[in-house]
Amino acid sequence: MPPTPPEDPDSAVITTDKLSKSFSVGGAQQHVLRNLDLEITAGSFTVVMGPSGAGKSTLLYALSGLDRPTLGTVRLDGTDLTALGEDALARFRRGHCGFVFQQAHLLDSLTVLENLLVVGLLVSRDRGALADRARSLLERVNLPERDWTKVPTMLSGGEAQRVAIARALMNRPAVVFADEPTGQLGSEQSAAVLDLLSDVHADGQTIVMVTHDVRSAARAERVLYLRDGHVSHECSLSGRTERTQALTSFLTEMGW
Repeated sequence: MPPTPPEDPDSAVITTDKLSKSFSVGGAQQHVLRNLDLEITAGSFTVVMGPSGAGKSTLLYALSGLDRPTLGTVRLDGTDLTALGEDALARFRRGHCGFVFQQAHLLDSLTVLENLLVVGLLVSRDRGALADRARSLLERVNLPERDWTKVPTMLSGGEAQRVAIARALMNRPAVVFADEPTGQLGSEQSAAVLDLLSDVHADGQTIVMVTHDVRSAARAERVLYLRDGHVSHECSLSGRTERTQALTSFLTEMGW
């Protein structure tokens, strides 16, 4: 079915208006996103899927302010990101966006605990409160206290990704953006990371995730299918008991 807006437009935490993104390739313009209108509801878990080269990561970066659109606007938590200068945009991302990528991108020169604290210090100078929150989040992601003083190179891939999720939550973001967060993990580690994301969402956190993995995508409430630069169709998984089966059927219809 074609994409539909949320029932209550006032609850949208992300809104785009004619969002477009193009790149110059060999002197020619390559249009990746085309006049995309989209609303994402606060507290939702949304996944973006589509064929290779459809612009999934480009869309994620545009929605989060990591990249600027060529045309159109993006509003996140009531702020027009396209109207902000570079410094203001960076400050906004620190306080309103959390990021989890395919690789954890932790700072190897810092301990696990310090990786969270350094993010918190970008928006607050209350070291005591930040330390309390960092410890609470590490407990939340089930990382034993004995590992908090380790450097990231001493962690497994799954442990590092759990720390990355804790770091993404450090500044209480309006939205957590995840780009293939289980792409380099084994099945057991992937399941643990997805369980954690599902738990975080159950607590009311808005999540927007890009993935090509059906089992990962089945954790979402809403799957957007990106093709030819726009959301061509979407699948609602909210309330479904057989989510993976429903999503597989949908993707088959899409020619996945």
